[in-house]
Amino acid sequence: MPGFELSGRSRAPVEEVWKLLYDPSRFPEWWAGVETVQSPATEPDEYVLWPTGYPDFPMPQRLRGSRAEGRVTISCQISDLEFSWQLTPDGDGTLIQVTVALPEREAHRLAGQREVITTSLGRLAQLAQDEAG
Repeated sequence: MPGFELSGRSRAPVEEVWKLLYDPSRFPEWWAGVETVQSPATEPDEYVLWPTGYPDFPMPQRLRGSRAEGRVTISCQISDLEFSWQLTPDGDGTLIQVTVALPEREAHRLAGQREVITTSLGRLAQLAQDEAG
């Protein structure tokens, strides 16, 4: 299965990064290419994402998390891409690691996803720092 791993660091504590990562309504603030998100009231672990520039292309997603383990996994229900985010305390900040897995049929998107996640990782780290003060 094609994929990649990236890591970065935020000067914010794990809790601040977690707040942004575990709340899909905050994704448009830091996840590149995410224009809007809507969570159905009946399914707490599911939400719908609309990519920037594609208002007629809703993409159902599933979010699973373990606060105790500092892990959030996001799975696209359309393309089967999976994003596994791991948060680890690192001094007074947070080490942020993300593993992205794509099914073989989506391998052509690998370079584009690497670019999106590289940008998003930096934005997530900075936004958490800004909000932590």
